[in-house]
Amino acid sequence: MPNNPNDSDAGQAESGHGQLKCLKCGATDISLNANTGLLRCNFCRHEFEPEKAAEFETNIRKVKGQIISSGAQDIIAGTDEILTLKCQSCAAEVIIDTGEVLQARCHWCRNTLSVQQQIPNGAVPDMMLPFGVKKDAAQLEIEKFVGKRKFFAHPKFKAEFTTENIMGVYLPYMVIDVHAHVSLTGQGEKQVRQYTVDKQTYYDADLYHVWREFDLAVSDLTIESSSDKLDNKSSKKTNNIINSIMPFDIENCVKWNANYLKGYTSEKRDTNVAALERIVNTQTKDIARHTANSSLRFYDRGVCWEQEHLKVHGQQWKAAYLPVWLYSYQQVSGGKKTLHYVAVNARTKETMGSVPIHMPKLISISAVVEVLGIFLAILCFILAGDSDLEIAGALFLFSGFAYFAFYYGKYRNRDARHYHETETKTDLQNLRQEDTFVKRRTRLTNQRIVGVNNTDVDGHTTGSGPFRFLKK
Repeated sequence: MPNNPNDSDAGQAESGHGQLKCLKCGATDISLNANTGLLRCNFCRHEFEPEKAAEFETNIRKVKGQIISSGAQDIIAGTDEILTLKCQSCAAEVIIDTGEVLQARCHWCRNTLSVQQQIPNGAVPDMMLPFGVKKDAAQLEIEKFVGKRKFFAHPKFKAEFTTENIMGVYLPYMVIDVHAHVSLTGQGEKQVRQYTVDKQTYYDADLYHVWREFDLAVSDLTIESSSDKLDNKSSKKTNNIINSIMPFDIENCVKWNANYLKGYTSEKRDTNVAALERIVNTQTKDIARHTANSSLRFYDRGVCWEQEHLKVHGQQWKAAYLPVWLYSYQQVSGGKKTLHYVAVNARTKETMGSVPIHMPKLISISAVVEVLGIFLAILCFILAGDSDLEIAGALFLFSGFAYFAFYYGKYRNRDARHYHETETKTDLQNLRQEDTFVKRRTRLTNQRIVGVNNTDVDGHTTGSGPFRFLKK
């Protein structure tokens, strides 16, 4: 049974030299009980609550300037990664290379030694999320995902596929809170009429000058802090798969504790704040733009923002380890190696992946579909008595290409991503708005306002894009 809540505080007091002891028996062999989410002594089976990661500012509007936590500090390579820990049981000194491991055993008395305290050079994170999904549940999710894609899967992959070798891994992320002020100016259109003249559809719409200004608090914006995983354009790895299984329930993070690593692997952060600032700023701008949409429902033809300003008052950066179940498969074809992933969010079971495709099979069936489409298109053109039938015929001409694109996308998921613009927690306050009628536009041929961009997203890859904010 878990002990009272004060036990975890007392247990942390024992970790001054990187060691956490069981309060009941004094043992240091501590691990996570995945069933309860509690830490458990592997000697006497006593369980206790982990320490919550609560030392950060929770009121984002109080954040001023750039606050960088201990775990998010720049990584300093060199001898600082080599630590000497003194065993509290036998006084032996044990050396740990934090570039390789963050936990070890005393080679004399076998007590567990772990890096509990924060290392100033950013070698370990500030907080982490314990695994909440068991291996067998993750295996089932991966099997279901791959099972829906067996038809066009490569024969060699189908023969070799097994979920027995999936790994639980803690991946490094930066978690950022942003306090900002947003100002947007542009034009919006409201449709008032739709009609057809000589088979041409026209729209009449009222044009408005639109202005929005508000304070924005963004909580727990999560960015990969491994340079390898940030390369979403790589043709050799489906790195976007890792991005797409977000979001995580960051609010349930606990304070960094190396005992959670037992039974899992981990990947060290190798990217500093400066390298991620551009991505964070771009994604914050995306979030601001989409947050404003809740006040733009009147404009059914969209809004074209002409001026956008984002003034950042403060940012709070934290480093985190987040749990993922990972299946990987390396496909070798024509001397080219491609690494495919199927990843499961070990908190929510969100699953996404890439499955090797048997291209000859997909191309052959797509060709058959295209031939049938051409035949149907010819029939439509022969029997065409109205524009709808002609449009259907034109669509049939591309049926084979559409079939190929659909199944290629379903198997590879190269466009899968985390929808940071809508899935990140935000708080909009002090909204000021102005909507001024300009004029009525008639006989428009576009269904949307020209230049519509209020739903644009720039920051889903490297933070670059055609749409820029001007930062005051």
